[in-house]
Amino acid sequence: MSLPEELIADLDVIRVAPVRGGDIARAYRIDTPSGPVFLKTHPSPTRMLFEREARGLRALRKAAPPELRVPEVLAASPRGLVLEWIDEGRHGPATESALGVGLARLHSLPAPHFGGLDGDTSGYLGSVEVDLTPASSWSEFYLERRVLPLTRRAVAEKRVPAEALRLLDVLSSRIDELCGPPEPPSLVHGDLWAGNRLVDVTGINWLIDPAAHYAHREFDLAMMALFGGFGAEAFASYDEAHPLADGWQERIPWHQLTPLLVHAILFGGGYGASVLSTLRRLAA
Repeated sequence: MSLPEELIADLDVIRVAPVRGGDIARAYRIDTPSGPVFLKTHPSPTRMLFEREARGLRALRKAAPPELRVPEVLAASPRGLVLEWIDEGRHGPATESALGVGLARLHSLPAPHFGGLDGDTSGYLGSVEVDLTPASSWSEFYLERRVLPLTRRAVAEKRVPAEALRLLDVLSSRIDELCGPPEPPSLVHGDLWAGNRLVDVTGINWLIDPAAHYAHREFDLAMMALFGGFGAEAFASYDEAHPLADGWQERIPWHQLTPLLVHAILFGGGYGASVLSTLRRLAA
């Protein structure tokens, strides 16, 4: 196998073995005299993919409370990342409760705006590029930077019927209701499905593969609810540590539109139907 020399040049490599963990990239465990590290790489990555992931990992690692950990970025290049290795364990009620408290504390920290980190005006959800130009409100950011452009792209690529744009035009008059009461921006993971949370052998939660940016905290919770894999204890402990505004459960489908649209663009099929049915329910 051919690995990026710039990433492994400083490693005294004993063994390299492919591992799971690369939905977009290829993933490897590299054994060294000082212990294993994790390498993810891609032969032809989209522009700034790994650099932006490294930036998000570093921001989350710096901000993470004691209940959460984020792997250290040991090396980064346009072709991949070398990260701290995580020995995986099992999750249960205690780890779920700790996850909720940790996320609540992470989301409680002040953030400068709704948008990208450190001046970034674009980023990725999976391999789909998204607009991260700062906005003054969550409703403006979510409609103008996320749902509307992603719906236009999905319709143009025939992943979603054109009816979706007509429904979105109707819903735009209710944008403040759909987005909920005003809240300050938070640093969010941005792609928090169950596969991007690990629990180590000591029972500590780790966040990996972020699409980190500044957003409404309900965005992370909506993503957690979309595909399952998180216990009820996580949501309950979150709400206890950092109470959510009334009606947050009713806003989940609206905040799930972004990941559904991304999946529709990437994979088509039932995801496009899910986008349309969600919009129809919201517009009813």
